[in-house]
Amino acid sequence: MSSIDASRQPRARTPVPPKFVTGSILQHILVMAGAGAIGLMAIFIGDLANMWFLGMLGDEAIVAAVGYASSIVFFTISIGIGLSIAATALVSPAVGAGHRMRAKRYSVNVHLASLIVSLVLGLAVWMAAPWLLGKLGATGRTHALAKDYLDISLPLLSVAMTSAAVLRSVGDARRAMNVTLIIAIVNVLLDPLLIFGAGLGIKGAALASTAARFAALIVGLYGVIKVHDMMARPRLRLFLGDVRPMLAIATPAILTNIATPAANAYVTAAIAPSGDAAVAAWAIIGRIMPVAFGAIYALSGTIGPIVGQNHGARDYDRVREVVTKSLAVTAIYTLVAWMLLAIFAEPLANTFRASGEAKDLIILFCRILSPLFLFMAALFISNAIFNTLGYAHYSTVLNWLRATIGTIPFVEVGARMSGAGGVLTGNMLGGVIFGIVAIALCYKLIDRIAAQHRADLKPPATVPAAEPPPGQPIT
Repeated sequence: MSSIDASRQPRARTPVPPKFVTGSILQHILVMAGAGAIGLMAIFIGDLANMWFLGMLGDEAIVAAVGYASSIVFFTISIGIGLSIAATALVSPAVGAGHRMRAKRYSVNVHLASLIVSLVLGLAVWMAAPWLLGKLGATGRTHALAKDYLDISLPLLSVAMTSAAVLRSVGDARRAMNVTLIIAIVNVLLDPLLIFGAGLGIKGAALASTAARFAALIVGLYGVIKVHDMMARPRLRLFLGDVRPMLAIATPAILTNIATPAANAYVTAAIAPSGDAAVAAWAIIGRIMPVAFGAIYALSGTIGPIVGQNHGARDYDRVREVVTKSLAVTAIYTLVAWMLLAIFAEPLANTFRASGEAKDLIILFCRILSPLFLFMAALFISNAIFNTLGYAHYSTVLNWLRATIGTIPFVEVGARMSGAGGVLTGNMLGGVIFGIVAIALCYKLIDRIAAQHRADLKPPATVPAAEPPPGQPIT
């Protein structure tokens, strides 16, 4: 072969070694969660800014409409999250075990699955939106505004989230952060232009969100394909072969992730009889919560690759350490967030021009209810562990128990005792027991998998052991 021909050959890329199988677990957690928190909180800040800009229109019906629509938006986003969990659960163990070609195959196939599933489910949800909004309690002009706020850009976001999951699986926290960071940047830039400049109001906010998701898709795919070369050529036979393991993870993960929006939708319906002011307060709280606790949301979404790589390397002491140190970080963060929310509760409510009952509900959450988020965080952390270790059905069962018997009776009693405030209180109290149960089950599962691995490594006895002398124990 001539030197010219050789120069035309594609240059082989040096495989990236597994990043999380060595080094400080706490450092990996903080770096991944920190980068994830910046990106994730950027999305929530963009969403919060969206609400703030719409609030400047001085129309309480618009804010309430966003509250109703958000229950459906969160449902569709949860589908994307479930699909991205499948990416993490498949790609990160392959990376940890050193099987790069398998990781690339999983990457392309889970991207394709994410696109197909999100197209079908997203279209179905969008078509059913008018009926769903009616069931949530939206009526009249508020119903029409909520319908205007909904869009069909779920496939864009779903594929972008899958790309971010693959980037985290190879340890690239910064580029995974950029996927979500661009959403906030585009939203904040376009919201005032479309809402006020173009005079589109709530429709302008929806268009800004669609543009932001398209930008995230471009950033995510660039990182996966061009930077890390983590996208193999799609092949129908391999895709069909991988459908079963993907669905085994994605299906329960999607069911798990729609449990929380289902519970939130029930809370929205329970608050609706208290009027638009109460629903507007619930919508605002729904924006405050992820911003205040964004690092915890990010932590539960970013420890999967750390667990996955160590699971692939069969180092279960480090897997257990991930759980313990994640809980410690979560507890400290929750305490700090609670203190800040308690101090700035009233100014925060005033920022959204909330008054009367709406203001009282926001202050109630900030000063009294917010520390109970720790138990929801414990459930989120357990979800990441169960999903990555191949026990996603554990997450499904626990989250739906939380969304039903951990929500409905508590909310009903709360509503009867003190109206909308009781609904919020019951919703938070219902999560306490399930957070505790989830963590206990999580540790038990890790110990069981580790014991099974040790048993598999133990060489079989080829010669029967001699009978010990009388009086000596059998070993």
